[in-house]
Amino acid sequence: MNKEQIIEQLKDIIKPYVQDQSALDSLTEKTDFITDLKINSANLVDVILDIEEKYSIVIDNDSMERMVNVEAAMNIIETKLAEKS
Repeated sequence: MNKEQIIEQLKDIIKPYVQDQSALDSLTEKTDFITDLKINSANLVDVILDIEEKYSIVIDNDSMERMVNVEAAMNIIETKLAEKS
């Protein structure tokens, strides 16, 4: 799975939690979940749970704390998927 595919899948996952559609449309690896997308911390937990479900992975607390932007989420997803295979 390449980075573009993961970004598209992340967009689908976070879409229900984003108020500003234009921010979602311009999502890049550097997009911050809280600052740029205005996802509150409670919804960020929901995003993480949705990511775990989508990819059948478990995201530990250390990884959760690092998951503040799209790039970090992608790196964590790729790492967890690699550990599974």
